[in-house]
Amino acid sequence: MPIVVNLDVMLARRKMRLNDLAERVGITPQNLSVLKTGRAKAIRFSTLEKLCEVLDCQPGDLFAYETSPVAHERDDEGADSRHQQGTQSRHEPA
Repeated sequence: MPIVVNLDVMLARRKMRLNDLAERVGITPQNLSVLKTGRAKAIRFSTLEKLCEVLDCQPGDLFAYETSPVAHERDDEGADSRHQQGTQSRHEPA
């Protein structure tokens, strides 16, 4: 997944435990754990706002976007095959 959750980093920086954060934010420790491990599919803006308030941070401190090398390779291969297909069609007899 290209979205990386850095909640564990912020917890360590703030010297806070997951259960303490969950209580202060108002969500269950289980749901916070799902978010922390990157298994969450979505997050409510109200939850994000509360996380940032309690941790005294910005949303960008909690999340990062990273591209995967495999995705780049697939993109490059797709471009190569499209180029080759275009080349072949120009050389085929009409």
